[in-house]
Amino acid sequence: MTAAELMAEGIALMVSGMGFVLLFLCILIVAIRLMSYLVNRFFPESMSTNPHFSAPKQANLTLSTAQDELDVLRPVIVAAIAHHRRQR
Repeated sequence: MTAAELMAEGIALMVSGMGFVLLFLCILIVAIRLMSYLVNRFFPESMSTNPHFSAPKQANLTLSTAQDELDVLRPVIVAAIAHHRRQR
């Protein structure tokens, strides 16, 4: 075989391998979506009824709210640092 034939074989093998991987990933996406649909259809449980689920906090905090949270967390942080220093 010449170098050109070897290069053509390598490119063909690379393209076919990438094609199989792409096909597998597409089939995987379809299977995951199908399973999600089936679970949601036959077991319709809303997230709000789950006792372990808590709604996310709002991201846009005002300055006073952020300061209040910092005032609440400050003793916890100080205690954690003191505990860490005692462990050393």
